[in-house]
Amino acid sequence: MFTKIKMFLLPVIIFLIFETTAIVLWLILGKTFYLFNFTYIGFFVSLGIGLLIAKYKNARIFIQFFIGLYMFVYLGIICRENMQIEGFFYYIAIGVFEAAAIHYLVAKIAGPFIFGRGWCGYACWTTMILDLLPYKAPQKQPVGKLGLLRIFIFAFSLTYFLIIFVRYRENIEKIMYISFIVGNIIYYGIGILFAFLFKDNRAFCKYFCPITVFLKPASYFSLSRRKVNQEKCISCNKCKKICPMGVDMLDNRFSRKNGTECIQCMKCIIECPKQALS
Repeated sequence: MFTKIKMFLLPVIIFLIFETTAIVLWLILGKTFYLFNFTYIGFFVSLGIGLLIAKYKNARIFIQFFIGLYMFVYLGIICRENMQIEGFFYYIAIGVFEAAAIHYLVAKIAGPFIFGRGWCGYACWTTMILDLLPYKAPQKQPVGKLGLLRIFIFAFSLTYFLIIFVRYRENIEKIMYISFIVGNIIYYGIGILFAFLFKDNRAFCKYFCPITVFLKPASYFSLSRRKVNQEKCISCNKCKKICPMGVDMLDNRFSRKNGTECIQCMKCIIECPKQALS
């Protein structure tokens, strides 16, 4: 009984973190948008995690769509904010502390020190589609050093931003909006293609997503790293077989295999027959 209560404390704590952020930004910046934005996201993140703990099968898909569509359709398309990495570079360069800049700071730069790559598991509008594909757990071994492509794509995005910022500044708002739409079409195309080629829904995350340049270093030190109780573990390897990111959950070291790839999906915790993971 105590264990269940302790598990359900997690979504409560997460909601309080988001709500505190919402109130602080609202009071400091005087914009009700931040109160709505972080309350909305915090509510659905907490609700989704609570449903996951209660073992609702599609809980994570539910939360991905509620948050992913909000950010992609409402903030990105309707409000015309480039929520991709180029948008982050742009708003930082002009000194505007708006949705994209705050989003990156909270979800992808500072946040991962607390909740790891939770963004990837619960809010990414790219993977909300990719996770519907048939390869829930990778069917093939990771492809060598292909993950280094993420660094090159990051460098390309930064170079692309610098070029349009310097040479096409008078039309930059329009260019950033078009870049957001086109960039997402390209990401979806690459993600779906390589999911089928590699038989892995999360191939895009592992080999192409430039955001991991921010996410991986912080998640290495995350307070929410999954740990195994060696006394309870029976070495059935179920956690390793079902992990969509190929993380070695049986190794508690910081340097464990694919340790910074964990997306906090909680499959390992939920499916462990001995409740040996936390």
